[in-house]
Amino acid sequence: MNNIEALLERLGSLQINEKASTDKYEQIDTEMSVAPATTAAAVSKNVQAGLLKNMVPDPGWFDGDWSKFEDWWRGIKLFLKSNRVNGTDNRITAILARLRGGVVGIYAQKKLDELDEDNDTQDWKEFVKELKTTFSDKSKAADAEWKIKTFKQGKRNTADFIIEFKALAMKADTDKLHTIFLLKKNVRHDIIKTILGYPPIAMPETLKEWKVAITSVGQGYESMEG
Repeated sequence: MNNIEALLERLGSLQINEKASTDKYEQIDTEMSVAPATTAAAVSKNVQAGLLKNMVPDPGWFDGDWSKFEDWWRGIKLFLKSNRVNGTDNRITAILARLRGGVVGIYAQKKLDELDEDNDTQDWKEFVKELKTTFSDKSKAADAEWKIKTFKQGKRNTADFIIEFKALAMKADTDKLHTIFLLKKNVRHDIIKTILGYPPIAMPETLKEWKVAITSVGQGYESMEG
């Protein structure tokens, strides 16, 4: 091999090494640029979770006073959500830990014994139903049930009526089919007549669909009237 060939081979080797170094630096640069973005997103998510957690206070103890159950129950649901308490057993345990004294204390101990003895995961919906049946204010539910049956829209704004109706339905604990019946019965007749004129494929079926349809048609009428 003469001197020229040796120099050409050396130059080729240097170019290959230079390319490898450049590729490596580009890879490192890409990783460094991606890492801060990923880290920033994770930090932002954690900050948001921390802010939400700080915004929602612990609802404290429930001592069995029926008149306080509704506010306490709303508080405990917000607390569980903001603190990311997931899993049925974990949520039930967190709730039972805040039941103290008298009948509620006895109930909490009974449910804890069931959790210890039962290897299967508890049913969240069944637990909530049992808790509400046992400790919610029966007089409030009965009053709401009476009110929702006679709660006519009249001249109320449709969106406002739907919000109030939904609140009464929750307090009365009416099932969805009966709620749909009462909703159609108590909303303005012209709104329901318009919806009943929809083609079968567009006819609302679920409670949510009826609320959306009623709100849409009602706001359409109100915009023309107003």
